[in-house]
Amino acid sequence: MQFFGGGSSLTSVAPDATPAPAAPPGTGTGANAQVLYVFNRGGVCLLYREWHRPLRTLDPTQDQKLMFGLLFSLRSFTSKIDPTTAEKGNLGVPLLPGQGCSFYSFKTNTYKLNFLESPSGIKLILITHPRTGDQRDTLKHIYNLYVEYVVKNPLYAPGTPIKPLICRCELFNKHLDQYVKTLI
Repeated sequence: MQFFGGGSSLTSVAPDATPAPAAPPGTGTGANAQVLYVFNRGGVCLLYREWHRPLRTLDPTQDQKLMFGLLFSLRSFTSKIDPTTAEKGNLGVPLLPGQGCSFYSFKTNTYKLNFLESPSGIKLILITHPRTGDQRDTLKHIYNLYVEYVVKNPLYAPGTPIKPLICRCELFNKHLDQYVKTLI
């Protein structure tokens, strides 16, 4: 069962004003996927997976809190500056999934943050090389893997971090790693 269907959307990437760093050699991932975060609607980090992260500056708990705070702020900000709606609400008030204007990605000269929020409030963040294209289809596929191998797993307690030894989600981890290695 797939929750996000078909069609692919193509976007062109404008040339950068400042040159991006070269793709890391030997990462084994075509899209240079570096880090994946999966959060539930309450801000609990269900999954943190890294494939290539050159430098760690924070402990994982601080890193996850900062990432969720960034997403909360960006989502709130983009809905408040949405030129298509007159009802703006208060800045910082939580939005329901699908409410307001949404963003899909942003990039700096060293990385690109790709974001997808599912109808159930699950938030997926994929950090990639800054020159990668649109990753919405990639995130939809990862979400479908999450539904198939985690949500439908009878040993998984919803809302808890995905740990292979506790919830028996080895198939999810295996398929996720295989998929990330095939990205172009």
